[in-house]
Amino acid sequence: MAEKALTSYTCKLTEVQAALLETHLLANNYEMRAVPHTRFAGHRDKLNVNYYTSGKLLVQGKGTREFVEFVLEPEILEEARLGYEAELEPELLEPRIGVDESGKGDFFGPLVVAGVYVNEGAARVLLAAGVRDSKAVKSVKKVSELADTIRQTEGCVGTVVPVGPESYNRMYGRMRNLNRMLAWGHARVIENLLEQTGRLNPPPLRAISDQFARRASVVEQALGPLGREIELVQRTKAESDLAVAAASILARHEFLERLGRLGEKFGMDLPKGAGHTVNVVAAEFVDRHGAEVLGRAAKVHFRTADPWPESRL
Repeated sequence: MAEKALTSYTCKLTEVQAALLETHLLANNYEMRAVPHTRFAGHRDKLNVNYYTSGKLLVQGKGTREFVEFVLEPEILEEARLGYEAELEPELLEPRIGVDESGKGDFFGPLVVAGVYVNEGAARVLLAAGVRDSKAVKSVKKVSELADTIRQTEGCVGTVVPVGPESYNRMYGRMRNLNRMLAWGHARVIENLLEQTGRLNPPPLRAISDQFARRASVVEQALGPLGREIELVQRTKAESDLAVAAASILARHEFLERLGRLGEKFGMDLPKGAGHTVNVVAAEFVDRHGAEVLGRAAKVHFRTADPWPESRL
């Protein structure tokens, strides 16, 4: 598997380590530059090595990984840190479930909630593969590649609950509240995973999701009997957790696949998100297919659908 690209690295240096590093840069023909707030700064072959007055070292640019692994760690720090995030943060390896969703802010397409279980072995593979929150992955191809990695990794179990536009609109019509729908979806994927007890080895210690409602009890109340047996952790920026990030990748991949198929079905390129471009395409969709059909492709409680109240009937 390809090693994760690294273009930035930071750490603290002691006075002795800083002196050793400066000596190395001078002896190896680095171009020494004057950079604000640094004690010294070297540049060579698109690599910048800046040591700041605060004691912080910043390595940036192409060749960062090689510099850290073959110069900084063995010669200056005299310890290996890079690639050992899991050892420095043991909770990264704990068996757990991550939950996230995609499509809630997109007028066209479904709402997709996904859950991913990881154990220690799976966590190490996903870390090495560079799995991160889908919002930080701009390439559709990369989302697809990471989704494949997640599905194929031993010890990693995923599930998705897609809610197509027509089902979404019916549910919203009953619940009248997006948070209640999200709670239902999050609870459903947690239950779906916990039903696969033979594949979750060892059993998860907790399930982690983003806190989208003021009261954590919104999801807790939606959980079934299995989900009530493990700890539920809801927090802001939960996607920083590896399992939640993996769930965000699966959810986004499923959303993009289904949005593409909807576009093919209606003979249009349906854009992501909301805003002016989406408004223009929505008007074109109604011109082609009629307002009464809009709910088959879009979430009609969005303001985008306001000009066509008959779409909500």
